[in-house]
Amino acid sequence: MSDVKNAQARPGVEPVWDQNQAAWDEERARGMSGKLRGISGADWALYGAVAAVALGIGVVNALSKAQDVAWHGGAYDARTPLLWEMTSIAVIIVLAPLLFVAVRRMRHATGWPLRIGLAVAAILVFSTLHIAGMVGLRKLAMFLVGGSYDFRFSVATLIYEFRKDVITCLLIGGALWLIDSRREGQQSRSVAGTGSADPPPPVQADLPPAAPHMVWLRDGSTRIRIEPRDILWISSAGNYVEYRLADGTNHLVRGTLAAEEARLTPFNIVRVHRTRLVNLTRVSGLKTGANGDFELTLDTGQAISGSRRYRGAVTSIEELAANPVSVPNDSSAEP
Repeated sequence: MSDVKNAQARPGVEPVWDQNQAAWDEERARGMSGKLRGISGADWALYGAVAAVALGIGVVNALSKAQDVAWHGGAYDARTPLLWEMTSIAVIIVLAPLLFVAVRRMRHATGWPLRIGLAVAAILVFSTLHIAGMVGLRKLAMFLVGGSYDFRFSVATLIYEFRKDVITCLLIGGALWLIDSRREGQQSRSVAGTGSADPPPPVQADLPPAAPHMVWLRDGSTRIRIEPRDILWISSAGNYVEYRLADGTNHLVRGTLAAEEARLTPFNIVRVHRTRLVNLTRVSGLKTGANGDFELTLDTGQAISGSRRYRGAVTSIEELAANPVSVPNDSSAEP
């Protein structure tokens, strides 16, 4: 059932294919990504550093093992140690984003018990996948050259591999935690020094400069300038956001709802639902439910539901309703 009643033209502001909107459309701290969910921007440099260091350690370990064999009277052959090390390193590099995601979840978790639980779960999952992937690659490689690989599966072998995985997780996760802490500290000092955070980057590029009271949209190959007051609501639509205007027209713009929220907040256009922004200057009525959800009536007669999670967005309306401004009665004035 649609959350918008008596809508004109296209009836729903939340299409069926967008009702399960992904979490990356929510506003979040810098450093998060909508693709790998934890690797973005400068994080790629850290990911590259992790891969380079892991490869370097693997090569050194393989050469050291081959040298140890030679010192004990055997033949110097680095091929087998390199195969063992590189299969392990390859799986670690593939699984590194898992640790990035786990650290970000831990940083946003409330309470150390939950953080520790997330860390333990991440290490167990990482170690399980690492051992399985490593053994699988080794068996495949040996099969291709006409040989076989025996992992010698036992509790002692699993403990041996798990100990190394714990150290790997702590090194990679700890480095990311420290880097994120330093990054957030720098941002906090920057905000404290300037009194405001850095402005968000523009959503649409190559558009002419807009007046302070205007909003530019790019609908396909067309650039459109609109008055903020003409906006009724904005809803998410997959990789796009859909603007609904008072004259009944719709405009589909590529972007995220979080980005549009950031640039339209000065116009009193706020988020009232996970998938929707509403222009509060067009609101003529507010109805709240027992569960905390609410319904806004626009001056066009349309009703839009809001989630209790965003109840604070309509606090100003509730305060005005609770403390109405008294209007003097002209009939009581002196003649």
